[in-house]
Amino acid sequence: MNKKPNLAIVGATGLVGSTFLKVLEERDFPFDNLYMMASAKSAGSTVTFKGKDYVVEELTEQSFDKPIDIALFSAGGSTSEKFAPIAASKGVIVVDNSSAWRMDPEVPLVVPEVNPQDIEWNKGIIANPNCSTIQAMVPLKPLHEKYTIKRIVFSTYQAVSGSGLKGISDLEEGLKGNDQCKAYAHPIAGNCLPHIDVFLENGYTKEEMKMINETKKILGDDSLRITATTVRVPVFSSHSESINLEFEKPFDLEEVKELLANAPGIVLMDDVANNVYPLARSAAGKDEVFVGRLRRDESVENGLNMWVVADNIRKGAATNAVQIAELLIK
Repeated sequence: MNKKPNLAIVGATGLVGSTFLKVLEERDFPFDNLYMMASAKSAGSTVTFKGKDYVVEELTEQSFDKPIDIALFSAGGSTSEKFAPIAASKGVIVVDNSSAWRMDPEVPLVVPEVNPQDIEWNKGIIANPNCSTIQAMVPLKPLHEKYTIKRIVFSTYQAVSGSGLKGISDLEEGLKGNDQCKAYAHPIAGNCLPHIDVFLENGYTKEEMKMINETKKILGDDSLRITATTVRVPVFSSHSESINLEFEKPFDLEEVKELLANAPGIVLMDDVANNVYPLARSAAGKDEVFVGRLRRDESVENGLNMWVVADNIRKGAATNAVQIAELLIK
């Protein structure tokens, strides 16, 4: 694209939609015209962006009849299933934050630091991976290239903002002593819930299978052996992950640290003598992926443990989508 693109935000009034706008402003993303779209419920409301008021329009089948180059979608899977193909048919490139298109073989699933080349084969829709997958891929990519990962064990500690405004409300109310369950099957305050998304026949949750399947697609390696346990914890912002890796090749721990410290999008925080390691509170509001607690897994040959933290609404959703849009206009 040689000109400034016309941009649409679909789901502009939601948690991720409003963060799209924050990130676009911070990164000074160039655009010509900007359109805000949402459900009929939010239509007519006003969103302020860069000092200008925009009236939110209802998303309909005619919404993409106007000249739009890129649309950032964060309006849920069923909305994306219906409207992303309509937008793509009108020449719009959709960057979709839902799970609707992630495993479609015709749709690239992209983390810009990991597989930016996959953008090139898009047919009008590019999928943003799951929040917990995105932050894991950033450090796994350089390690896989260097040492070849054989097996991955993911254990996640995921913030309530991953469930949107209802999840945040459940924790806020729970901390006041009101155990409401709008987002979860059980109270979240003072609890850890080993239950994110629905349970499947194999006993895993949908979230766990997303991490397993998306990792294979993004790294382009179906031979990877992966298992996952995903847990919702009473933290407002930023997902934390314990990642256990088994490599084909031997590694030097200092070399691993150097490799990660120099990889794009990573901040290495690994000085346990001074209590320095990634924390949810310090990752909140930032775009980088924070990595620490690097140590050998002495129970297997060529095993490594790491702790990975990132803001799930920014790098795990909005920032990753905006980074994809930046690659589209380069």
